[in-house]
Amino acid sequence: MAILVVNSGSSSVKYQVQDVDSGNPLLEGLIERVTNHDEAFKKMLAEIALSQIELSAIGHRVVHGGAKFSEPTIISQEVLNEIEALVPLAPLHNPGNLAGIRAAMAAFPELLQVAVFDTAFHQSMPASSYRYAIDQKLEKDYGVRKYGFHGTSYAFVAAQSAKFVGIEQQDLNAVILHLGNGASACAVKNGKSFDTSMGMTPLQGLVMGTRSGDIDPGIIFYLANETGLSNAEIDRILNAESGLKGLTGISDMRDIGLRATDNDPEAIEALKIYVQRVKHYLGAYIAELGEVNAIIFTAGVGENSPEIRRLVCANLQALGIEIEDDLNLAKSGTNRDISLTGSKVRVLVIPTNEELEIANQTAALLN
Repeated sequence: MAILVVNSGSSSVKYQVQDVDSGNPLLEGLIERVTNHDEAFKKMLAEIALSQIELSAIGHRVVHGGAKFSEPTIISQEVLNEIEALVPLAPLHNPGNLAGIRAAMAAFPELLQVAVFDTAFHQSMPASSYRYAIDQKLEKDYGVRKYGFHGTSYAFVAAQSAKFVGIEQQDLNAVILHLGNGASACAVKNGKSFDTSMGMTPLQGLVMGTRSGDIDPGIIFYLANETGLSNAEIDRILNAESGLKGLTGISDMRDIGLRATDNDPEAIEALKIYVQRVKHYLGAYIAELGEVNAIIFTAGVGENSPEIRRLVCANLQALGIEIEDDLNLAKSGTNRDISLTGSKVRVLVIPTNEELEIANQTAALLN
């Protein structure tokens, strides 16, 4: 069964045709500098036509589903209206997602179209995890609460991790570290999201490529008062000019790692800040969960940086976390255990595959 997976952003359309029976991609592509999503879909259609692949359905990545969507959803006009109503919570993402959905519905009116939400996996969080201590009227009237993101990745990695260690997903208690240019952590309890580091927006939590992660909210008011910067300018700075880029001038962890190897003090300091924030959430989530089967690294940095994994796991023997150096350094694109023999908590590297997860969830609705 061939499922077209569409990740439509404001200026790009990433697509992949997944064979859900084999779990392998049949076709993939990226269209950049998009100004008209209908025109972008025409380019994509031409590629699919050349491949002669017969599509069964289309799955769309949608970043923000708010509190309403906790599972993949067949797209209707009502669903489109709900996604549009959530644009204020994800102004950089939901408009592009909507444009892609509408273009796909025009191009493939006969196919089932499914929305898979980044926030859905986290709808299992208890109120103690998702509520902020603010005025209740503001909370209710404006939807101010933690929603969390990277949920599609977490859903895939949680299922793969449980299978890898030989337990049912409902028995999985783990901390998953999704470390990429965008980064977050998730406490998984009984196979479901119990807490996560990103909040109402993707800005909260870990230090990221260009996002600040956690800061004192008073800093925003201080900057506005002292510098005259507008809300929009401060928003841009915290989302696009902060994080690793703010600390070093570059956002790519690979480049920062090379600079640190050359004893660049800015890069070394940035790595310390980055790793300390990861450790902060790792320790907090272990405390919240009580019992942990595994610590799991995934996404671009988590999967491919032995040095970050080593630094995050250093000096955690008291928590039962120890890794084996040779296993950590070994290059592999497959699921693997890098724990030291005798480590109380297993340390895993599980490559994520959000496209396959979207395709599988779409196929499940189709069936």
